[in-house]
Amino acid sequence: MKKILLIDNDKALCESLSGTLEANGYAVTCAHSAVEGRRLALALAPDAIVTEAMLETDNAGFELVYQIRDDRPDSRYAAIRDTPILLLTAIDQLTHFRFSLNEKQSYLPPISGMLSKPAQIDTLLSKLKDMVG
Repeated sequence: MKKILLIDNDKALCESLSGTLEANGYAVTCAHSAVEGRRLALALAPDAIVTEAMLETDNAGFELVYQIRDDRPDSRYAAIRDTPILLLTAIDQLTHFRFSLNEKQSYLPPISGMLSKPAQIDTLLSKLKDMVG
């Protein structure tokens, strides 16, 4: 069973998505902040991470991705740096950030995919399948 770390400060969304993903064969752990997400990512070594861009701050999710993707040999995240990461975010709807959901035209850290909230569950499941099988 593939392990998914779901990071979102919306606890109701985490609970709902967690149930749906588990019903589709994934083991899901939820975190509600970037700090908790980093800790759990290191402890669990998930097969994929799904995170909101806006957590404690408008860019905490981006910072989390940059930290995980840090390519320094002595990075504490070296063991999980290649973990697929999917941004599931409403940032384009809630802020004035110039933000593109087009992964090819975006100024984002290396991610495996991006979906805007509210995402269709079939689309989310398809992205996860592409990322982790």
